Amino acid sequence: QVQLVESGGGLVQPGGSLGLSCAASGRTDSIYGWAWYRQAPENVREWVAKINNEGNIVYRDSVKGRFTISRDNAKNTVLYLQMNSLKPEDTAVYYCNLVQASGNFWGQGTQVTVSS
Repeated sequence: QVQLVESGGGLVQPGGSLGLSCAASGRTDSIYGWAWYRQAPENVREWVAKINNEGNIVYRDSVKGRFTISRDNAKNTVLYLQMNSLKPEDTAVYYCNLVQASGNFWGQGTQVTVSS
């Protein structure tokens, strides 16, 4: 099995920046891709950014130009999300997701709050 642990959430003012990390442990192999999702109160969980094993990246429109997803290419066991120019509507619990041949894995989530 795979365990994912996110870190880096917190409280930030509008216009500020935060960086999230997600570390994978356990048996990681035949990875198809990684993603960041988020879920705001009373909303469905939505994808934010995705990176596949080939390094192709997609962002949801609302975060394009502000968020950057990346990974540790050496070991492919750490995922990052750099969030700039944060807005109140970015407030949510952010989840790390890993899809590999053995299954679909989720972290426990980290809270990001954007407020003055």
